[in-house]
Amino acid sequence: MKRINEGGRALSILSKQLAQRIEQSEIDYMMDRMMAIRERQGNPEHVQLRSFGGAAAIASKGMPWPQFNTVKGFGLDELLLLPEILAFYAECGCRPQFEITPAKATPELLKLLSEQGFMPGGFQASFYAVPEAASMNLPAHIRIRRLERDEMTTYARIHCLGFGMNESGIEPIAANNAVLQGRPGWHFYMGLADEIPAAAGVMYVENGTASLTFAATLPEYRSRGLQYALVRRRMQEAAMNGCQLVVSQAAYLSPSHRNMERAGMKLAYTRMNMVLR
Repeated sequence: MKRINEGGRALSILSKQLAQRIEQSEIDYMMDRMMAIRERQGNPEHVQLRSFGGAAAIASKGMPWPQFNTVKGFGLDELLLLPEILAFYAECGCRPQFEITPAKATPELLKLLSEQGFMPGGFQASFYAVPEAASMNLPAHIRIRRLERDEMTTYARIHCLGFGMNESGIEPIAANNAVLQGRPGWHFYMGLADEIPAAAGVMYVENGTASLTFAATLPEYRSRGLQYALVRRRMQEAAMNGCQLVVSQAAYLSPSHRNMERAGMKLAYTRMNMVLR
């Protein structure tokens, strides 16, 4: 089994310490993303961020979806802070979800959240790998390259249509991601099928860890290997950037889940998303 050197010690990838590192990497990229969006003039998405112990509370009244109104890193050490966390979301006018990893899903914690009206609302799988800089052979019709600075609208269109959203979302998605392009740690990629922009992927690098934060493919170009190629390209560039670890998330047993396993990533854990009843 490959091992990652951390703090002068060789640790198995499947250790508790590495699971904590994976969770922290998810917190790091999401906090940096939301800070960048908050820095837009006038904070049009009404982003609010606050730390409660080791937990990060993210709220956005302008983006009411669960992933933008979520508490990451919540565990036993933060139980006494739960009233403050709920008050924070009440002040923001947002409905929170709590992301609970298996290592923190104690009966006491789940009981307290249940008493406050939270219930399991879904599961999200987190993956990991040690990146390698080995080159890959792509089918002749596929090409992966960096996103150009003037292509953010194209990226946003792939984002919208790839997730079944209305095209009215293209403009705000382009604006919220334009603030990341060129920001330290952020890397955007375009997947082309027969030279037509058909897929996109994003990577965030911090503290020797690369997070594969987002990916989408236009519906008419699915099942052609674009997402697999995007995963492999980002893993390759993570190694070239000196990263020791690559992490990613996907819905359990989704096509993204299968692409990550095909690319050599392994399942780290499946977290529970606790939502208000």
